[in-house]
Amino acid sequence: MGDTAQAPLKGKAVVFGISGGIAAYKAPLIVRGLMSQGFQVDCLLTEAAQHFVTPLALQSLTGRAVYTRMFPIDFQQKYQIEHIALADRADCILIAPATANCIARLAHGIADDLISCTVLATKAPVLVCPSMNVNMYENEATRDNLRTLAARGIHILEPEKGLLACGWEGKGRLPEPDRIVDEVRRLLFKHDLKDLKILITCGPTCEDIDPVRYITNRSTGKMGTALAEAACLRGAEVKVVSGPVNQPYAPWATVIHVRSSSDMLTAVEANLAEADVLIMAAAVADYLPKHYRARKIKKGDARLSQLELKPSLDILATIKPRKGKKVFVGFAAETNDLLKNARDKMRRKGLDLIVANQVGVEDSGFASDTNSGAIIASSGALNNFEQVEKTDLAHNILDLVRERL
Repeated sequence: MGDTAQAPLKGKAVVFGISGGIAAYKAPLIVRGLMSQGFQVDCLLTEAAQHFVTPLALQSLTGRAVYTRMFPIDFQQKYQIEHIALADRADCILIAPATANCIARLAHGIADDLISCTVLATKAPVLVCPSMNVNMYENEATRDNLRTLAARGIHILEPEKGLLACGWEGKGRLPEPDRIVDEVRRLLFKHDLKDLKILITCGPTCEDIDPVRYITNRSTGKMGTALAEAACLRGAEVKVVSGPVNQPYAPWATVIHVRSSSDMLTAVEANLAEADVLIMAAAVADYLPKHYRARKIKKGDARLSQLELKPSLDILATIKPRKGKKVFVGFAAETNDLLKNARDKMRRKGLDLIVANQVGVEDSGFASDTNSGAIIASSGALNNFEQVEKTDLAHNILDLVRERL
């Protein structure tokens, strides 16, 4: 079903400018991350940056020439005006680290090195990642320069707080390479879900028996986190109502942490009105203890061996009257009669789409990186899938959501 999640980015040209800050030591890791996404990477090094990272190291990683000077040293039979050629080639220009000096040059349109010339000549989106001493970052001159760049449409990835190389502690650390690569991915992704507000539930719920024990299920949140990332990459405004998971969420998503099915219902009800799409990827517990015990039930106590249960609140059934024109997507995890059970659930819950997951088999369902099953539409359309990566499946689901909008 559909292209892989990485396919839209493969072959995109990223021109990577590295200015002279200590954080330049992270540049090879950023290059590795960019190349793992299928990007073609051209590196530009300022003279100062070469004190922290060598052209040879970057050339070895990219397999491409590394640019360090405005003008060539040796005669070239085929000469290009490098800053123009690079500016024209770029699908995106990344500058990391961007020192205070580099930011000032860009803000004032000074073009006296290869990075500033290339940025001035490009029509591609530009991502600037500031990194410097906290006092330099908070200096009003730097703040004014960053505001100027942002007003011109240049994208700014804010530095992180922490212990800095200079010994100070505060805001000024270059974000980790994976975070920078993610920001480039989002910048280059097709934003076909822009202006959409998507509410996603994710993970399991935990229903407490006593202060020690609880009832839950095997959901790890992998499908929900994949959906949140895919929707963010495609430009949607995403809120996630998350049960307890050990998965990182996309940095652009707003995450509301909950524990029980009751908590999840409350959060969904509070955020549903502003949503265009609801995707119920959470595995909500079907039952919860009839009575919660404030003290630990001791081993051998009859109350533990004869635990009384009651049905949990049905979130979709509760909010069904508020659906209106919103697109509702549900999930069904089944061990048998997959399509029959999923279609029945779709009718009862008033869903536009349901993702039927085959669980209890290898490489599908909870904790797996892949899923097998089918996406069923209320129209009767059926899209079967087998051992599809959850990251790819997320995009396939969103493609079908977009069609219904």
